[in-house]
Amino acid sequence: MPPGSSLYTLPPAAVAVLLSEPLGKLRPLRQDDDPQGFTLLDTFDHAVARRHLALVETAEALHLFCADGQWLTQSPARRGSFVTDLQDGPVRAALQAMAIRRSLQPLCGGTAWRGTAAFVDDEGKTHVRLRLLTLETGDGALTLLTLSGLRGYDKALDRLRARIAALGGTTPGALYPVLAPEAVAYVSRPEVTIAPTDRAFDTATDIIAAHLPLARRNEQGALEDIDTEFLKHYRIALRKIRSVLSLFKGVYDEGQTAHLKARFATLMAATGRLRDLDVYLQDRQSFYDKVPVDLHGGLDRMFQLFAAERRRELARLRRHLRSRAYATEIARLEKLFRKRKPLQKGPKAGTPVGDYAARLIWKRYRRICTIAAGITDLTPDDDVHALRIQCKKLRYLMEFFTPLYGAEQLKPLIKALKKLQATLGAFNDSSVQQDSLRAFVASLDPETPEAMGVAQSVGALVTVLHRQQLEERARVSDRFARFNSPAVQVQFETLFHAARKGDKRC
Repeated sequence: MPPGSSLYTLPPAAVAVLLSEPLGKLRPLRQDDDPQGFTLLDTFDHAVARRHLALVETAEALHLFCADGQWLTQSPARRGSFVTDLQDGPVRAALQAMAIRRSLQPLCGGTAWRGTAAFVDDEGKTHVRLRLLTLETGDGALTLLTLSGLRGYDKALDRLRARIAALGGTTPGALYPVLAPEAVAYVSRPEVTIAPTDRAFDTATDIIAAHLPLARRNEQGALEDIDTEFLKHYRIALRKIRSVLSLFKGVYDEGQTAHLKARFATLMAATGRLRDLDVYLQDRQSFYDKVPVDLHGGLDRMFQLFAAERRRELARLRRHLRSRAYATEIARLEKLFRKRKPLQKGPKAGTPVGDYAARLIWKRYRRICTIAAGITDLTPDDDVHALRIQCKKLRYLMEFFTPLYGAEQLKPLIKALKKLQATLGAFNDSSVQQDSLRAFVASLDPETPEAMGVAQSVGALVTVLHRQQLEERARVSDRFARFNSPAVQVQFETLFHAARKGDKRC
């Protein structure tokens, strides 16, 4: 437990022992309320639990238990399943401060008992108080309790903390394995064991085989439209698979590689427009902030049309994911990479992956250096886009091969690369959004009454986006210089090029 913590979890049996025995000369008093139902809430990726929190909803209150000893409570009233749908209060404020944006979903449920307890002296004076909440599911039960000492009675509080620690008191994170032992959080980066002597073919196949189930775990959430992150992570898993097929050149037969890339591209194509619309609708407020208030009417209509198109695209995605053709195709791909025998090996299939990984990463890093060195104010936008794509490929490679080099060695490099990617991503978003918005205006029927207003609003928005694009472009060289510092250059050369002599650094 953290020093001085006042929030603990204990098995109910241990609480019964705690409150049945005197604390020195103090005797225990306990009072429990009537039972009520409860639900343990968390996101699909257990964002609450990963922060060592526990979010419990009852008919009377929404409780947030924090590892630092806080027990926050507010009204359970809410409009929906997102943090922004909660009423204003300390729980909502705490969750918003942690940037928890995914939908809060029931993890498990059961029966809750609230109660209070105190240790009092012979004169009936309270020395320390306890607040209790016992949660019971079909899998187990736990009691959460907080302590509050009264002024002048610090020794009683210290003795009670020691007693709780001796009985096995832990942080609220212990709720999950006890109350919901079968709950498994979504992990976007699967752990793939890699040894330097492994064949490149086996490593590539292992990575793809690990990412296919990740895509599948997001299917139901995308179908139910629980939150937009399901579709996003579905696409990320497929994109990483396509990256393996593209980056691990020579590992698979060339013809089969082209065929597999086409099959995965077809799966991705069914999701592209819906994801674009999700991004627009999520960023709605930022678009309003970019143009004068008197032009908001045109944006209102634009977002109404986007929302209507999203409903159509969601219906199309649902038909796709529920189709027999999709079920057959995704099952065949899973089987192909699980069984492996039908996979045709290329000339690099047997290459030890340790050397193969170093060559891939070093080659990609050198390419980034070459492109970045040639960027000036006159460089075509396509070259800046090419730098962004190369950075994404380098990051994927380093993430794939983290088990080879260790997270501690690669984490600083990936962190530095992410900062460069953020600038390149902002540049790309501004560029793509301009093209998309121009196409949207061109698709409007000019005879409709709202067409002119929408065109004016979008025109002003495109002007602002163009200015932002130029600003981000101006930052690219500086961001690359920060990424490719002398220390980073040394790390790249040491990790991925130490065995080769004579090559110049970037």
